[in-house]
Amino acid sequence: MRPQTAHPFDGSSLVSQPRARTVVVLAAGEGKRMKSALPKVLHPLLGRTLVGHVLAAAEPLAAEQTVVVVGHGADRVTAHLAEVAPSAGTVLQAEQLGTGHAVRVALESVPERAGTVVVINGDVPLLRADTVRALVEAHEAAGAAGTVLAAEVADPTGLGRIVRDEAGRLEQIVEERDATPVQRAVREINAGIYAFDAGRLRAALGKLSTDNDQGEEYLTDVFGLLVGAGEPVAVHVAADATETLGCNDRVELAGLRRLLADRINDGWMRSGVTILDPASTWIDVTVTLERDAVVDQNTQLQGSTTVGAEATVGPDVTLVDTVVGAGATVLRAHAVGAEIGPGASVGPYAYLRPEATLREKAKVGTFVEVKKSEIGAGAKVPHLSYVGDATIGARANIGAATIFVNYDGVAKHHTTVGEAAFVGCDTSLIAPVEVGAGAYVAAGSAITQDVPPGALGVTRAPQRAIDNWVLRRRAGTRSAEAARAALATGRPESGDAAGAGPTGAAGGESAHPDTGSGGRDS
Repeated sequence: MRPQTAHPFDGSSLVSQPRARTVVVLAAGEGKRMKSALPKVLHPLLGRTLVGHVLAAAEPLAAEQTVVVVGHGADRVTAHLAEVAPSAGTVLQAEQLGTGHAVRVALESVPERAGTVVVINGDVPLLRADTVRALVEAHEAAGAAGTVLAAEVADPTGLGRIVRDEAGRLEQIVEERDATPVQRAVREINAGIYAFDAGRLRAALGKLSTDNDQGEEYLTDVFGLLVGAGEPVAVHVAADATETLGCNDRVELAGLRRLLADRINDGWMRSGVTILDPASTWIDVTVTLERDAVVDQNTQLQGSTTVGAEATVGPDVTLVDTVVGAGATVLRAHAVGAEIGPGASVGPYAYLRPEATLREKAKVGTFVEVKKSEIGAGAKVPHLSYVGDATIGARANIGAATIFVNYDGVAKHHTTVGEAAFVGCDTSLIAPVEVGAGAYVAAGSAITQDVPPGALGVTRAPQRAIDNWVLRRRAGTRSAEAARAALATGRPESGDAAGAGPTGAAGGESAHPDTGSGGRDS
C-alpha cells in the first residue's frame, strides 16, 4: 500500500486553514455480515481500503491529531494504517460497547485536545473531502456544541433517523430499532459523521447510558443530552446522499464500487479523457490520466498507474502501478510495475512484469513476456518470446520464439543485446551473454558465448535427409501414401537442394539467405 494521495475529483486537494481539530475514525467493528476473515474496514475499493477512503476525506482538515479506534482484527488494521496514514494514531477498544464508548476511549488517549472533534464511521468510502470540510466549517461558524451530517434518502431502512421539533430544530437521533412507527417514516437519516465541541462532548459522553435495545452506549444519544442541557446543536445536510452510504455486506460493497467508478470516470471525461465504455472501465482513485488519453472497454487501471497524453489503453487491458508514456498504445495486455515509453506499442496478449521498461517507440508484441528488462528505443520483440533480466539496445530486433535463458536453477543472470543487433527466430540466449552492436544471431541457435559486434553467431548442426525413411518406418500411414505419390511424380527424394548446413536460410518471414539469421519482424 502507498500513503494516501489526493484524488482530483473528491475535493481532497482543498486544504482548510489549520484549526484546533481532532479526527476520530471508528474502525473497531467486526462487520459480521461481510462474512470475511478480513476486517470490514480493510476491504478494498478502487485503490484504497474503506478506512483509507475515510482518512483521505478527512486529511484536508489538517487535524492536529487523527485517532483510529481499532478492535476486531486490530493488528491487521494497525499495520495497514502504518502504511497508508503513518501520522494517524490508534487506540484499542477491547470490548465493543457502542459508538459512544468508542469515542470516549479515543478521547481518553488525547486528553489535552480542545477545539473541534470530528467523528467519522470507518465504512463510508464515498464521503468527499469537501463535504467533511463544509460540515466542520458550518459547525465552527455556528458555535454549535454538536453538528450531525444528515441526508435525505428514498429508503431509510436500517438507518438512524433525524428527529426534529416543530420548529425544524434537531431534537434527537433515534436508531431504527429504538424508533417509533412515526419516527421510522422519517427519511432524513444520520450519516454517522459528526462535529463536536471537545469539552461539551467529553461532558456528555460521561452521561451516556446503555438503556436501549442493544445495551450499548450510543454516540447519537449525545445530541439528546446536549439538547436537554440547552446546548446549541445543528444538522448539516449533505448535497449528495450517496456520500453517506455505508457498507455492511458484499452486495453493498459492490454497489459502492459501481457508484465510485462512475464518479471517477465522469471526472476524468470532464477533464479531457476519452472513456469509450464507462460501464466496463474501472479506474482506481490513485490513477492519473493526462488530457486526450483514450481508455477503451474492459480496462482496469490500478494503483499508481499513469497514462500520458494521447496514449491509448485497451480494450482488455489491466495496468497496475504502470507508467504509460504520451502517444503509447497498450492493447489486450497485462502490466505490473512497468514503464512504457512515449510512442511505444504493447500487445496484444503481452505480459509486462515488474521493472519491464520500454523506451521511446519500442515494441513488445503478441504473446511476449518481459521481466526486469529494458527494451531500447525503437527496438522490437514482436512475437512469442520471453525476455528476462536483459538489456536490448536501440533498434534491435528479436525474432519470434526467442528465449532469454536467465535462470540456471540457482541464480539469475543478465543478457545484453547491442544496438541494431538482429536475433533470429527460435533462439536461446543463455545468460550471462552479450550480443554486440550490429551483430546477427542465426535462427535456431543456442548462444552461450558472446557474439562480437558485427559478427554472426550460429550454433546449428548440419542438416541431413534420410531417404525413404517414412516409407520404411511409417508404412501404411497417410504420410507414407503422400510420399509415395510425390515420389511417383518425380519430385526430389532428398533435401539436397534445400541448402543444408549452418549457413542455409532458416524459415522466418524475414529470413536472410546469406546469413541464415532467420529473423521475423512485422
